[in-house]
Amino acid sequence: MHAVALATLILAGMAQAQGPALAPDPGAFRLSVSVDLVVVNATVRDSKGRFAPELKQDDFEVYEDGVRQSIRVFQHEDVPVTVGLVVDHSGSMRPKMAEVIAGARAFVQYSNPQDEMFVVNFNEHVTAGERFTNRSDELAHAIDSAPVTGKTALYDALALAQERVRGGAHPKKVLVVISDGGDNASAHTLAQVLKAAAQSNTAIYTVGIFSGEDEDRNPDVLRQLSRATGGDAFFPSEQTEVVEICERIARDIRNQYTLGYVSSNAAENGGSRAIRVVARTGKRTLAVRARSGYLAGAK
Repeated sequence: MHAVALATLILAGMAQAQGPALAPDPGAFRLSVSVDLVVVNATVRDSKGRFAPELKQDDFEVYEDGVRQSIRVFQHEDVPVTVGLVVDHSGSMRPKMAEVIAGARAFVQYSNPQDEMFVVNFNEHVTAGERFTNRSDELAHAIDSAPVTGKTALYDALALAQERVRGGAHPKKVLVVISDGGDNASAHTLAQVLKAAAQSNTAIYTVGIFSGEDEDRNPDVLRQLSRATGGDAFFPSEQTEVVEICERIARDIRNQYTLGYVSSNAAENGGSRAIRVVARTGKRTLAVRARSGYLAGAK
C-alpha cells in the first residue's frame, strides 16, 4: 500500500493532470530513494462548508499517533480515479432503484471524464462487472439489469469491491456504497471489511437509503465505513435527494488534497496508527475530513 511504487504513481498522476508540456521527462517525478509512503486524501472546507481550493503545503500539518510528520508529497489536482459503485439489490430496494440509477448517471456526469468505474451488485449473491467504463449508460444498464430480490450480503460485496478496485489503473481509489447498511447473508464480517479498509487507501462514501419501517437498516455500519476511510456518509430524507448527493460525492472527490509522508515510526508490527490532518489559513482552522488511520506494515 505505501511502497515507493505508489509514490511514483501519485507523482506521475500529478504530471498527467498538469499536462504533457510540464512532464517531458518520464523520470522527472520519480523518487530517488526507497521509502514507505503513507498517503492521505483530505477534503477541506471553510466555515461556510465551501471547498478551500488554494491551500499550500505549509497550510497543512499531519500527525501520526500524535507525532507531527514531515509532508513529502503534496498535490491538489483533479486526477483520474478508479471508482466502484456498490449497489444493494435486496428486495427492500425495489421501489428505490429508479433514484439509484439516476444517481449513478449524475455521479458519472460530474466526475472526471478520465475516471474508470465498475459496478458491484449484491443481494444474497454478489456480482461484479467485467470491465471498467466511464459511460453512464453502461453503468446504468449494469445496475438496472440485476434482479432486485432476496437478502443482503453487504460485507461480501465490499470484500469483492475492495479486491476489484485494486486492479484499477489509477492510484486514487474510491467506493460509493448505496445500501440500507444491513447484512443478513454474508460470509465475511464487518470486522474483516474494516480491517481490509485500514490496509488500503480506498475512500468509502456511503448513501443510506431506507425508511423507518426497514427492519434491516443499519446506518451505524455505513458511518463506520466512511469515517475510517476518509469518505462521507449521507442519509437522504427523501429518495429524490439521491441524485444531488451523488453529484456532491463526485465534486468532493475532485476537490481533495493528497498528502504523503514517511512515518517517523519505523516499526512494521501490524499495529494500527492514528492519523490526524490539520489545515489552517491565517489564524483560521479549517474543517478537514481524511482517513483516521492505517495498519503499519500493510502492503
